[in-house]
Amino acid sequence: MGALEDFAVEVGSEDAVAVRGGGTQWDVGGPLHSGVRLLSAPAGVVDHRPEEMLVRVRAGTTMAELAGVLDRSGQMVPLDPADPARATVGGILSVGRAGLRRLRHGPVRDHVLEIRYVSAGGELVKAGAPVVKNVSGFDLVRLMVGSLGTLGLLGEVVLRTYPRPRASRWLTRPAPNLPPEPLLGLYRPTSLLWDGARLWVLLEGHPSDVDAQARQLGPDWTEAEGPPALPAGGRLSMAPGRVASWARDHPTGSFLAQLGVGVVHLSVPAGAGVEPEPAVIDLNRRLKDRFDPTSRLNPGRMAA
Repeated sequence: MGALEDFAVEVGSEDAVAVRGGGTQWDVGGPLHSGVRLLSAPAGVVDHRPEEMLVRVRAGTTMAELAGVLDRSGQMVPLDPADPARATVGGILSVGRAGLRRLRHGPVRDHVLEIRYVSAGGELVKAGAPVVKNVSGFDLVRLMVGSLGTLGLLGEVVLRTYPRPRASRWLTRPAPNLPPEPLLGLYRPTSLLWDGARLWVLLEGHPSDVDAQARQLGPDWTEAEGPPALPAGGRLSMAPGRVASWARDHPTGSFLAQLGVGVVHLSVPAGAGVEPEPAVIDLNRRLKDRFDPTSRLNPGRMAA
């Protein structure tokens, strides 16, 4: 048997089970129930096709290992974990949180073309296909991304790759208020951050294009070594157009907003009462009942 088949056998079909990767986001979704059997997903880059801009990689592979393979061909996958030496591909996809480059590259699910996962019954299931356009049938690929392993345990995925930018520059300036044009009139900025007092922008691409956009911003902007540290208290998601009005009721420095995306990182927990809508909770429960009727996959996690 191959690595994926061995993984399916290891998962089995009876006791409570979970997969642990690098543990960099292990607390997301709540604590596991006691007595859960912990497994490791298979690891390794299976196949990289630079000309097709695809890579097949097993879920237990660290982002550092994947980046090392892709770098040889001048390519990358914009998943952007805080600790690439520990964070695994499967862990990042299971949590489903995009990094700071989501403004340009989109959410995590947009980078995944095919998955192979082990079901609650211990069966190896394939969904999607290694092509950029694949719209037939129920989209299990997008469903599994962000499900915290509560619907299936990822074993292998096919990801889209992108050209590694030749130039990358962070710039910053004071900004006690958001500008009228939140994206500053720029052409596809990679990231735009605001903490109520300052703006940061990441420009990436060909060096001449990056320089031209930097000049367009004007003399108020200065070079920054990188983005500010992300607050670790929690996250909120809202319509991008609501960020400015939301920020008026929150002190400067208590948050970091990803403009154009609607993700707000908080320095303190969001607090009680911030819960998904009842319809969302009901949908999640029905999906869980369909995919894992005995609740053996990551019991205790809530992927709402």
